[in-house]
Amino acid sequence: MNKELEHSFVELLEKHQNIVHKVCRLYTNNQDAHNDLFQEITIQLWKAYPKFRGDSKFSTWMYRVGLNTAITLYRKSKRSIKTQEFENVAFKIKSEAYDDTEEQQLKLLYKAVQQLNDIEKALVFLYLEDKNYSEISETLGITEVNARVKMNRVKKKLRTILNP
Repeated sequence: MNKELEHSFVELLEKHQNIVHKVCRLYTNNQDAHNDLFQEITIQLWKAYPKFRGDSKFSTWMYRVGLNTAITLYRKSKRSIKTQEFENVAFKIKSEAYDDTEEQQLKLLYKAVQQLNDIEKALVFLYLEDKNYSEISETLGITEVNARVKMNRVKKKLRTILNP
């Protein structure tokens, strides 16, 4: 790769690295696994970067490569990349009069999300990142209609888990 391409890749990766960290947090449960997955996603992004044509936003492409890498590794070896335990997530809620209702609801939601399969988790993750169905479909490589249908099914599944 030439220096210009390398420079633009590093610049874009630094600007959007939080995307990779979010994907890593979703599919790992400790810092070592997080670091390993971050490194693997970065390698896959680097390998794929010369083929990035700019048809989509860089961040959308980055989500796609990151999620595909995480899902592939998650499926290959569930022993080395485990889903994050909710108890390991720290929530910081800024409030003078502390009310843990929201925290308890988030805890229940995260516990329910942990019961979803890897594709469903990715769908919920992108939805909670305020991605529209067009971006979700592009990132996951499915049609927009399929993304909507899957999301409706996931919402129904979460309702069933949360309200047995």
